[in-house]
Formats: sequence, C-alpha cells, structure tokens
Amino acid sequence: MPSCVHIVGGGVIGLACAWESSRNGHEVTVVAPAPGRDGASWVAAGMLAPVTEAQFGESALTALLLEGARRWPGFAAALEDAAGEPIGYDTTGTVTVARDASDRASLDDLLAYQHSLGLVARRRSASECRALVPALSPTLRGGIEVPGDHQVDNRALLAALVAACRRAGVAFVEGTVAAVVAGPELVLTDGRRLRPDHVVLAAGTGLPAITGLEGAGLPEVRPVKGHILRLRPPPGRHAGAAPLLERTVRGLVRGHSVYLVPRRDGSVVVGATVEERGDGTTVLAGAVHELLCDARAIVPGLDELELVEAAAGLRPATPDNTPRIGWTGADGVVVAAGHFRNGILLAPLTAAAVADLLDLRPVTPLIEALAPA
Repeated sequence: MPSCVHIVGGGVIGLACAWESSRNGHEVTVVAPAPGRDGASWVAAGMLAPVTEAQFGESALTALLLEGARRWPGFAAALEDAAGEPIGYDTTGTVTVARDASDRASLDDLLAYQHSLGLVARRRSASECRALVPALSPTLRGGIEVPGDHQVDNRALLAALVAACRRAGVAFVEGTVAAVVAGPELVLTDGRRLRPDHVVLAAGTGLPAITGLEGAGLPEVRPVKGHILRLRPPPGRHAGAAPLLERTVRGLVRGHSVYLVPRRDGSVVVGATVEERGDGTTVLAGAVHELLCDARAIVPGLDELELVEAAAGLRPATPDNTPRIGWTGADGVVVAAGHFRNGILLAPLTAAAVADLLDLRPVTPLIEALAPA
C-alpha cells in the first residue's frame, strides 16, 4: 500500500531507494544536506567489480556482489530512460596486473580463489595484458583479465538519479537529521520536524550521529578514508587523439592495490587508499604521492595528464564489510547502510530490496541474511 516515505541520505543508496520507491507509488522525500553530493558516492571511481573485489573468506559477500552486478544492465537502461541523460555505463571489462614477481604470485593466489568460487577470470601473460591495454608498462609481470567487471561514471550516475527522482515526483529537503523519535518522526538539526509513515536510513557514515534509535538494532558503521585522484588530457590536446586507457586497469605494486578507471572524455580516475583514520577528509600529500607513484608504475603515460582533483571520502564499513538492509527494532524504520567499497555496485539491488520491504513483500535469502538483527 502506498505510503509517505522519508529517506535519510542523498548518496547513491538513498537516491536509488528514493527513485525505486517512487516508481512503486510511494510519496517519497529525500532528506540530506546536499543530495547527489553526499558521502562517499561523489568521491568514487564507479567500479562495478564483483570479481576483482572478491576477498579471501568473504564468499557470502561475493555472492551478493554478483547479484548486484546482474541487476546493473536493466537498472542502467531504465535510469537513462527516466532521467533523459547518460550515466557512462561501460562493459569493456577489467585487467588486473602485477608489478613484480611477488605481486604475480599474489595474483595467482587470487585467481585460484576466484576460480574456486566459479568466477570468470583468465590468467594473462605480460604481452597479452599489453595487447589488451597498450599503455601498460613493459616491465609488468602479467595479470588477470576479468570481462565481467565493469564501471559507471559515478557523478553522471548521481546526477541522473536526482533528475529521475525529480521527474518521478520525489521531494527534496536539504538538512541534516539529528534524531529519529517514535512515530516515526525526523528531527533536523535546525529544529524542523517531519512525520512520514516510514523512514529509510541510508545516511552512510552519518548513521552513528543520528540519535533516538538506541536499542533498535542499527548496525555499527565506521568511516574508512579513501583518497582518489582525477586526471585529464591537458588543454589543447588534439580532439581526435586516442585516449590513454579504454578499459579499467587494476594493479598490485609491491603489495599495494591501485586502480585506474577511464572516462569517455579521456580523463582517468586513480584510487584508492584504504585508511582507518577516523572521520577526517583532509587530503594528505603522502597519500597523493603514493597513488601517483603506484599508478605511474602501471601506466607511465599518466605523466602526460593534468592533475585536476585530489579528494578524500569516507566509506561506511561494518565490522564484516557487509551491508545491513532490513527493518530495525524501531516501528516504521528501515536501514540500508554499511556498503563500504560497493555502494554503487549494490545500489540497484539495495533499492529493490528496500522497495520490497516497504511493500511488505518477501525478500530474497541474500537480503534476508543482511537484516540488522
């Protein structure tokens, strides 16, 4: 039955939930300080990488990521149609490369693990990697080709979600939620009070600051800092010149992970550090230096690009790196939080799950396992 739903959070999870819920007939309002620029979504690379994000001991999370990736083609097509603008969804695939013999051994271990889960990934020699990505350094020691790991332009995605929400009748309230009290009722930091039928908490790293829900089973969420860089061809470069990269490249450089994600305009996103440093987003020179050095070791041609942005964001992580999606112990309150490094990948799946919860439909076993309790 349609209801009045207020979604707390204007990042990719909150906006995707708002759009999906509005398409299901609900009266939806997004409450956030800066919708479309909130949280980690703006400071991201937009990788949709269930295979290369597979980590040892996290097979359940990998299954969730694969289901998230499966929903992306339909989600992307529907969103572009609803928003009337492209989101840069790219299915070219990913190549992960090794800088030295030790990194090659680590990639071989990862490949064996990927194969044990039935994932599609192929070992490639150094020359085969360079055939796929001519800009790679000639000193690399080979790598892995992952055709099913894709990407989307995160900022185009956020803009399209805002546009699609507005076209669907979603309202926006700019502000920060300080508390959720019985009702449910939202109390904003400026004293305003809002009374929806249901609340969806998609506030990312802002979740712990919302009071009034003690004992409701909210997940423990901590901020994990990540630096990211954006580079582009310098002004005056010939318009017809080939881009430096045409597919995503991930690499291991002396055990450090780095990725380079190309955009259709020839720019490249380089990231990302993983730092347990609290909630500060100050850009640190050492982190920028580390990213540039590791990225240049993989693709030396980065030297010819212009550095246009260095930023830091905070990923919302739970203790087991798995998101929590489901009803809380507070009446009328759903949580969708803790997506860590995979918020963009899991946005379509999370939005569909939240819509099911609001409409009192059964959720899949994958989603049921993510309930906050």
